[in-house]
Order: sequence, then structure tokens, then C-alpha cells
Amino acid sequence: MLRRFTDHPASVDETYLQHMGMAFSFGMRMLMGSFACFVHGLFPWLCLTRGSDTVRSLHHRMVTNRAGRPQQPDARLASVK
Repeated sequence: MLRRFTDHPASVDETYLQHMGMAFSFGMRMLMGSFACFVHGLFPWLCLTRGSDTVRSLHHRMVTNRAGRPQQPDARLASVK
């Protein structure tokens, strides 16, 4: 059972707590970006690029942080194929 908490973080060279911190960080940035999108929907002159800037920034962080690390296929996905 404990392996469920450690297998995936280990596959990206992180501990459980490091992975949780990264996930929370990404989640908070996504919440802020989504809020900006809602504000932009109501007031089109506000938050003109915040949503797309957030997506670009998070994508860059994830790709940069994972570059050079061996990618191990997720066992759940392998069983679907």
C-alpha cells in the first residue's frame, strides 16, 4: 500500500513530500490562472494574457524539470494498451 505513495514520485526522482510540494505549487498556479480567465471573461480588458502565460510557464517548468530524467511508463497505462 505504501508503494502507491512513493512509486510515481520516485519515477520522477522526487520524494513523496517533494512531489506533493510540486503538485501543490502547480495546482495553486493553475487556480490563479483559472481565476484570471474568469475575470477576463467578465471584463475582457483585464487579465489579457494571464491564462495563456500561466499555461506556458507551467509547461516550461514541467518540461525543464523533467528533462534528462528517465521516463518510466506508468504501470496503469501499460495495462490499458
